[in-house]
Amino acid sequence: MIKSLYIRMVLAFFTVVVVGTVLAFFVAVWVFEEKLNENLQTLLLNFGRDTVRVYEALPEDEAESYLSEMKQLDSYYIRIFDETGQFRSYGTLIDHTPANVTTERLKRVLAGELVQVNSNGVSAVLLGMPLQTKSGVKAMFVEPLTPPSTAFLKRWIYSFIIYFLLIGGLMILIASVYLIRPIKKLTKATKRIARGDFDVKLNIKQTGELGDLARSFEQMTNDLRQLEQMRRDFVGNVSHEIKSPLTSISGYAAALKADDLPENERRRYLDIIIEEAKRMTGMNDGLLKLSLLESNSQLLQPSTYSLDEQIRRVIVLLQPQWSAVNIGFDLQLTPVKITADYELLNQVWSNIIVNAIKFSGADETISIVIGQDASNVVVSITDQGIGIAQEDQKHIFDRFFKADRSHKRKNNGSGIGLAIVKQIVLLHGGDIAVQSQPGVGTTISVTLPIK
Repeated sequence: MIKSLYIRMVLAFFTVVVVGTVLAFFVAVWVFEEKLNENLQTLLLNFGRDTVRVYEALPEDEAESYLSEMKQLDSYYIRIFDETGQFRSYGTLIDHTPANVTTERLKRVLAGELVQVNSNGVSAVLLGMPLQTKSGVKAMFVEPLTPPSTAFLKRWIYSFIIYFLLIGGLMILIASVYLIRPIKKLTKATKRIARGDFDVKLNIKQTGELGDLARSFEQMTNDLRQLEQMRRDFVGNVSHEIKSPLTSISGYAAALKADDLPENERRRYLDIIIEEAKRMTGMNDGLLKLSLLESNSQLLQPSTYSLDEQIRRVIVLLQPQWSAVNIGFDLQLTPVKITADYELLNQVWSNIIVNAIKFSGADETISIVIGQDASNVVVSITDQGIGIAQEDQKHIFDRFFKADRSHKRKNNGSGIGLAIVKQIVLLHGGDIAVQSQPGVGTTISVTLPIK
């Protein structure tokens, strides 16, 4: 079984050319066979009549001498039979088997008939004519040898076929190389990608199916490069995020071994260890949650409920956090019912409001507004906190990204809360956007379909 596409294409082209040429040749012969036979019969008949006239005009001896020196004997073979069946031949046989002259044909010609014998081929024809001589009636049988013109025609046809196959084959090889080259590039690029090298450029400028395939492959390569970068960033971020709490836990656990450690310090160290362990647990749970959301869109369990009432409940549940810093709320909650997953959206509002509380100062106000049109509802949550820099706004929904780089412990988090929020919103067929100005505040807008 031939596996190489290049060899298969070349063989297919050659097969088509050879079979097509041979079939065309035989079809042409079949179409013109009758014309060729008719042409040869006419030439043969004219030559036979001329030979008869020679015998009529000259004595038999002179006629035989004249006949034996005729140049036409290169193209015709003549046999003159007497009544006993003996014959005298004129012409040279080279690679030619003379036609069979049967007794019946001989008798018919001696009786004065004109006998024409046609074979199934084009060039084999036998002509029998009565020949009146002084010694009596004789039977002359004439058949054509392969004439020089026919031999030349055959040589020309054979040469044409050979040259046609050679030139056509060379052109096919060149065309095949041109067609196969992009596929070879794709094969090499695939092997490089399999080794982890995504810096692949094909530079294929062809159009059509191969061009579309090459451009799709390049797009796939770019996507894989981005995924690989995301994977590396993810591993780096996870390592970084885990390293900090592990270092704290390890350090404070070692400090607890001291025998002279005061009780209040011991309790503080234990609280820090517990807090860091909770932070690692929360990050682990968040990663599992995000992974589950990204891989399974069938998690949604929609129900119809009042969105404004849900947001009020979330605010009440978060009262210990916002009341501790005396943060107020400005609520403009238009009554609206939506069909969505209650628990998942509950996490959306909780994460966004917790972030707003975290980055707001004391005695500030958080505004929550619900807007609605025929098919969508928009929830805007605005704080008066530290804001987000312009270059950071496009990254706040990425995993482990933290816009606040102050590293204050009160603002520490896993960095995946907003990534979970975005994934939940996307699962509902919605959209999320951010508008912020450093030192002024931030607005997170969530757009959801009502159904």
